[in-house]
Amino acid sequence: MKYVDEFREPEKAEALRRQIAKLSQQLEKPIKIMEVCGGHTHSIFKYGIEEILPETIELIHGPGCPVCVMPKGRLDDAIAISQNHNVILATFGDTMRVPGSKTSLLQAKAQGADIRMVYSPLDSLQIAKDNPDKEIVFFALGFETTAPSTAFTILQAAAEKIHNFSMFCNHVLVIPALQALLNNPDLQLDGFVGPGHVSMVIGTDPYEFIAQQYHKPIVISGFEPLDILQSIWMLLQQLIENRCEVENQYNRLVEKAGNPVALNAMNHVFIVRENFDWRGLGDIPYSGLKIHPDYAQFDAELKFTIPNRKVADHKACQCGEILKGVLKPWQCKVFGTACTPETPIGTCMVSSEGACAAYYKYGRFSHLANKKIAEQEMIILTP
Repeated sequence: MKYVDEFREPEKAEALRRQIAKLSQQLEKPIKIMEVCGGHTHSIFKYGIEEILPETIELIHGPGCPVCVMPKGRLDDAIAISQNHNVILATFGDTMRVPGSKTSLLQAKAQGADIRMVYSPLDSLQIAKDNPDKEIVFFALGFETTAPSTAFTILQAAAEKIHNFSMFCNHVLVIPALQALLNNPDLQLDGFVGPGHVSMVIGTDPYEFIAQQYHKPIVISGFEPLDILQSIWMLLQQLIENRCEVENQYNRLVEKAGNPVALNAMNHVFIVRENFDWRGLGDIPYSGLKIHPDYAQFDAELKFTIPNRKVADHKACQCGEILKGVLKPWQCKVFGTACTPETPIGTCMVSSEGACAAYYKYGRFSHLANKKIAEQEMIILTP
């Protein structure tokens, strides 16, 4: 395949749908599959994939949205850094409206903090060059997908001896998060659609523990409709054949050993934290990255005093349960009412990869229609 349209051909999608329906009939129980990546969640809703699957196959939305898993305390820390005299805080657009305990970065900017949206950490390095009399801090976050760009930016800053630049590092690792989910007795999963972008960096080898220790199949998937449908088909094949393997559907971009250049840069610049607090998942050991002591001059946590407090989520928000796959977005009490993309209470409604945002944008009306039909049927059936 050469063009995007080839990954969206209706005839091929229909053929895969029929094959999935046929395979599902051979299974003895309903199947729960978690798509780990928020990008997959949005594709599933955008292209209506969930609606064409058999009722016996349920897709569970996982914690693969990097903005969504960011706890309020770390957002408060970023806001506190931005309020230092002479600081310019640079960050990705997704983080601007994420609510902290009292305010958001966007509100802090409106109140006078110099907070700027960038598309790359290198953009923040350029801001440092253009403003030598200011301290520039990049709010770095994301899974292994974005960690290499942060690492390369720090290496570039070191090479150019840019001293007014630092990073507030909040990068997290996908493997410890998956292990935490697998250890959760309340969440019974039959398989995983593995994250494509993360796997471009780390490869497929790190997922072997899922098959070997937990006896669950996983298929690394691309993000187009045919990618996801084929990955589900591959998972069902494994389940029917009683296999538990790591398979790579996204082999046009993902290699077994990952990207050695990116991994080498990460290993130079970062070390693993002993623990990191995840929204909804709590403290997960060895699940976050911090800047290596060799590059301490670029570590904002050492340059600035930060509150470093744990902050509980809003009582009405159920982002934690959604991130763990325990609840669907529409099951949250405030979904679509008090919590919308314009007035978000939780992170899952803010990020472009958040499950609530995806469901609100693509799936809420179909669910409401199905709910209305069900209620009408109940009225008819009730004597």
